[in-house]
Amino acid sequence: MLNEYSFGDIYIRHAIDDEPDEKNFTMHIHDRCEIYFFISGDVEYLVEGSKYPLDEKSLMIIRPAEAHAPKINGKSTYERYAVNFPPDLVKSIDPELRLLTPFTARELGSDNMFSETEFDAKLVNKLFSEMCCANDDYTKRLAINTHLITLLDIINRAWNDKKKSKRKKQNTAERIVMYVNEHLTEDISVSALAEHFYLSTSQFNRIFRQATGAAPWEYITKKRLTSAKDMIKNGISAQETAENCGFKDYSVFYRAYVKQFGKAPKHNQANQYIAPT
Repeated sequence: MLNEYSFGDIYIRHAIDDEPDEKNFTMHIHDRCEIYFFISGDVEYLVEGSKYPLDEKSLMIIRPAEAHAPKINGKSTYERYAVNFPPDLVKSIDPELRLLTPFTARELGSDNMFSETEFDAKLVNKLFSEMCCANDDYTKRLAINTHLITLLDIINRAWNDKKKSKRKKQNTAERIVMYVNEHLTEDISVSALAEHFYLSTSQFNRIFRQATGAAPWEYITKKRLTSAKDMIKNGISAQETAENCGFKDYSVFYRAYVKQFGKAPKHNQANQYIAPT
């Protein structure tokens, strides 16, 4: 079951899979912030090399260009809410974007999850339900515009309570993903990356896929394309964008861009949102 609604750049959904098939849930990257509220299922969430086992009423936050994927571990009913929205949405009431601090003031894949004990899960469930299940468009839009701010305030309070004074020690997978992101636009190869971490190519591929839900080159390409889409929206030519994002061959960039977004680069200058799977 999928109950979804979108207007402008906001996309909200309530989804239930009675018998979830892991083949239908792949790694994805988008240019919106996301708030994800887990209701039930046997699921782990992979975010940039970090693995989050989800308990009922867990809350996840994802920022733009942060790769993420659910990992389905069983056949129990998988239910969740999620809302995607552009960062600039809150500017009218929060010009300094302080409400987005939990999304922006952290490293990739770090502190994405809040457990039920860290926030008012009952209220969050009520807010999502009202945003998804209102009877008419006007009521839905009103609920989304008001409740989204409340959700961000709840997340900010949980974030401030949770902040750690020390950076957590990273495991190998997290160090690999961070390194790839730091060198994303450079002339890199999977074999060179594996060598850097003193791993065989097969070991590197296995660790990377387990950490992100995607093969290394698929991850790198999607990351580069997400950056490219943003550059083109800001007026940079497709040719220059391809070079800046690490594509040596424009034709390779062009084909990958069309495959990812369904349109040629020049046609994506408008602010168009493609919903995640």
